[in-house]
Amino acid sequence: MQQTTVPLLVCRVAMNLGKSIKLCRTNRGLSQGELADKIGLSVSYVSLIEQGKRDPAISTVEKIATALGVPLSLLTFLGADPADLKGVPEDVRDKLAGVALKLLHAKKRA
Repeated sequence: MQQTTVPLLVCRVAMNLGKSIKLCRTNRGLSQGELADKIGLSVSYVSLIEQGKRDPAISTVEKIATALGVPLSLLTFLGADPADLKGVPEDVRDKLAGVALKLLHAKKRA
């Protein structure tokens, strides 16, 4: 049976996950209200998640990723602290982040 570590990763970077959600949301041109409507949550709760004041359940993060049209792994990568990626060389992290942002922009135009 294959195991996944995504839930653990989400727990470790929950405080920064809000920043990546906001980055992806604004890149998609969505307001907090529009995202909240898409996922069935209140605007205030979305705001608290983005501010890092709430740690959403993994099911909520999955709904957010789906509503934003991004993989869950992209949200966790963009929200990771450098300390969370200490095994990845800095130049590789920078390149991966750049590619991820380019993909977001490309998907927005499509």
